[in-house]
Amino acid sequence: MRILLLFLCFQISLKSSAQELFVFTEPASNMPAKSIGIRLMNSFMGNSDKTINYHVMPEVMVGVNKKLMLHGQSFLSKRNNGLVAEGASFYAKYRWLTVEDVHRHFRMASFGRYSFNNSDIHQDEIETVGHNTGYELGMIATQLIHKYAYSSTVSFEQAQNNTIVNKFPSNQSNQAINYTFSAGKLLLPKEYTNYNQTNLNCMIELLGQSLLGNGKSYVDIAPSLQLIFNSVARLDIAYRYQIYSNMLRTAPNGLLLKFEYNFFNILK
Repeated sequence: MRILLLFLCFQISLKSSAQELFVFTEPASNMPAKSIGIRLMNSFMGNSDKTINYHVMPEVMVGVNKKLMLHGQSFLSKRNNGLVAEGASFYAKYRWLTVEDVHRHFRMASFGRYSFNNSDIHQDEIETVGHNTGYELGMIATQLIHKYAYSSTVSFEQAQNNTIVNKFPSNQSNQAINYTFSAGKLLLPKEYTNYNQTNLNCMIELLGQSLLGNGKSYVDIAPSLQLIFNSVARLDIAYRYQIYSNMLRTAPNGLLLKFEYNFFNILK
């Protein structure tokens, strides 16, 4: 049944106008210059012992100019019936190519992230958003064609020790290549009359990683629905599902809820 639902959502995303706003990945486009956005991501992932691995990640985003965007994010997880601060991340994205045309455009950007984390290292997967200390460097290409949006990312990720106490295991690979592909479409409204209309987007994302030291890899699929209110607020609902893996991952499947609000043109 899960595979059928994923397939149906994928078909909808291919047949329905899109915006460059994806749930699990960033597009090559940036938020408007001189603007600030706040984002709250809630992750409910299922552990192998049937418990829920809950993470909450508040984030602040700044549109420095039309080409540069900066993010700051913190990581908290639920342990022993309470939220524990585990680390933070700093992200920068620079858009260096824009090709404009009627009802379409193509953009490319480069990005970098550095994270620090104090939690124990308990899986093969490398993830600098919430789990590992380290850095990520990559490139993004995004194509918008009328109501459809497509985006792909390739990046290199390097994990480091999570403090002196939680060192990276010597028997695990600490380097990875990440690759993603995202496709989305605007379902509603059928026709724009004003910016206050609520938008409904449907999308599908493929998320993969290959460890360089031992060749282990995984591939996930993540269908999602996205609502945009008054062109300033955004609500994402997504489900991430592992379709292939030969590496240890403690909580690969689960629900993600994300809320975002943007303040435009408030920076001088």
